[in-house]
Amino acid sequence: MARIAVIGGTGYAGSNIVAEAVSRGHSVVSVARSVPSERVEGAVYLEGNILDVPGLLAQLGEVDVVIQALSPRGDMTGKVRAATAELYAALPENVRLGVVGGAGGSLVAPGGPRVIDAGFPEEFKPEAQEAIGILEDLQANADGNDWFFVHPAAGFGNWAPGERTGTYRDGGQVLVTDEKGESFISGADLGVAFVDEIENPKHHRENFAVGY
Repeated sequence: MARIAVIGGTGYAGSNIVAEAVSRGHSVVSVARSVPSERVEGAVYLEGNILDVPGLLAQLGEVDVVIQALSPRGDMTGKVRAATAELYAALPENVRLGVVGGAGGSLVAPGGPRVIDAGFPEEFKPEAQEAIGILEDLQANADGNDWFFVHPAAGFGNWAPGERTGTYRDGGQVLVTDEKGESFISGADLGVAFVDEIENPKHHRENFAVGY
């Protein structure tokens, strides 16, 4: 059983990771700026903010994995990258960091351009660029704790929640698409991918894309 903290655990991605982890018997703490009225039974909910890293870590206590599942939008625009770097640098030894990234930082094809550089919608670029910045910061740190960074499929979002199938494909750094060229993964199956990586680590200090 792993001790998992999910920062942004009440958001779309975070809540699905919390639910999947609890269902598999892990000890899970969901951290957000407010405690929701609807909660996953079996998870512990705390009020906390990634902008206060010392206070956040003091609240979490001993954990094995910290998941950063925040969206750099709204009043968090431009703040998540620096806060994630501070959090990563402050993590106790042997605590692994997992990050929910975006599709924009994955590749269109092996060796090809990133999705953000291939006709990506302008309105979503700032958020995608900040997520890419988080990945670049992690890649530039050769001596820090272990980490993994997950690119959901392009069609991932609360507007298309989908269902839990328990299956997905790992595309490495390449955006996962189906035979029709469509890219999608449900919120629940993103949770499956995260907990699979926690239980059976395959990507040490690596980013990878998931989809159907």
